[in-house]
Amino acid sequence: MKVVIQRVSEASVKIEDEITSSIKNGLLVLLGIEDADGDEDIEWLCAKISNLRIFADANGLMNLSVKETNGYILLISQFTLHALTKKGNRPSYIKASKPEIAIPLYNKFISQMEKEMNKKVFTGTFGADMKISLTNDGPVTIIIDSKNKE
Repeated sequence: MKVVIQRVSEASVKIEDEITSSIKNGLLVLLGIEDADGDEDIEWLCAKISNLRIFADANGLMNLSVKETNGYILLISQFTLHALTKKGNRPSYIKASKPEIAIPLYNKFISQMEKEMNKKVFTGTFGADMKISLTNDGPVTIIIDSKNKE
């Protein structure tokens, strides 16, 4: 699994010109799933994301997690994170899971993240044409690949 995490002061997702989810202070998480992903990837990433210390403390230092700030998470499925761009100019998405594999993993990810956060996780709609709006706070953007635990 690959995620792009953005610290936001606000973020929302529109589907067919209607805002379906929105958050204030928290994280916008774009999630890409591949066939090799499983429960271990979900558990590791959800723990990592919810405890990542990228919010300012009283001294302005990034020492607090989204949980500690009582922030929110907006989770969006993003198959293009698995784009292969080595050859030519048209990305290949062959590594991205098909819906029959990705949807159950996406739903498990949501459940696990809600357990980690002890609150609702806001989402888009898997496979929908979504318009994402955000105000990146910082900017702070972090990329994590569960297959490359650095």
